[in-house]
Amino acid sequence: MHRPTTGTRYYIPDDGKLKMKNKIYPFYFSAGAVLLYSLFMVLPGLLGFFLSFTDWNRYSSEINFIGFQNFALIFSKKNYWNSIINTVIFTVVTIGLKTLFALILALLLTKGLKRFFNFHRAIIYLPSIIPMIVVGIVFKSILHPSSGVLNEFLRGMGLDFMAQKWLTNPDLALYSVALVDTWKGVGFIMVILIAGILVIPVEYYEAAQIDGANQWDELWNITLPLLMPTLTVTTVLNLLYGLKVFDVVWVLTNGGPGYATETVYTLVFKEFSKGRYGVSTALSTLLFVIMSICGYWLIKMMHSNELEA
Repeated sequence: MHRPTTGTRYYIPDDGKLKMKNKIYPFYFSAGAVLLYSLFMVLPGLLGFFLSFTDWNRYSSEINFIGFQNFALIFSKKNYWNSIINTVIFTVVTIGLKTLFALILALLLTKGLKRFFNFHRAIIYLPSIIPMIVVGIVFKSILHPSSGVLNEFLRGMGLDFMAQKWLTNPDLALYSVALVDTWKGVGFIMVILIAGILVIPVEYYEAAQIDGANQWDELWNITLPLLMPTLTVTTVLNLLYGLKVFDVVWVLTNGGPGYATETVYTLVFKEFSKGRYGVSTALSTLLFVIMSICGYWLIKMMHSNELEA
């Protein structure tokens, strides 16, 4: 490459050195984060994966490799298997409810109620930042079977047949917990969807209106297809949160009545408290595998829908 003579005002750097700098700088910037993430996330995860194949427990100083015995125990005992089923049900229900209500609220606040937009958005988002222990205390009193606000309201309206034991009926408890979690988390999903809707160019809607499209046509042919990347993000976030849910279940029902609301992470906590560390880590490992498979499948499926749209 031709280089300028001495005294020239500009200097053209060597292409090889420039490419090397472009490769080195990103590594320097991310090295600290990668180191911390590896130290506190990757290394404990690998160690936990190994310990899930051992008989590690509080009552023995020896740790012996036992192969897949912990996993065989998980699938053979009803309460372990029941916790996995409850976790999947909770995840599916909360993904559906949060996405549906968040989408409706996002559309209302962007297409309908444009006055006091920020005020309404803040009010709906507010439950997302309330500590879960506070939510648990409040909703325990609201859903109390005899003196709860909800049942008292239903009785006052003459709807005694609708009053239920929301948190103590094994058939209703899990769905009651899912509704409480939806109330708390729908505002967070709504804010993300609002951001996705606002970046859709207005020209698309104007062109559709010129062609005679109504609001329903705009929703199905413009908003939802262009919102699909945002919906993919929110669905994956809901999936990961739902599969590792612990706090809302623990503060409302403690996994009860019986095993009706037991999830994988509440069972992990209980097994670890009993000193059965090997079984506890095996449950965590199994959940990690389920999360990885479901997350990969969901992202691939929704990405294919994005391309079709």
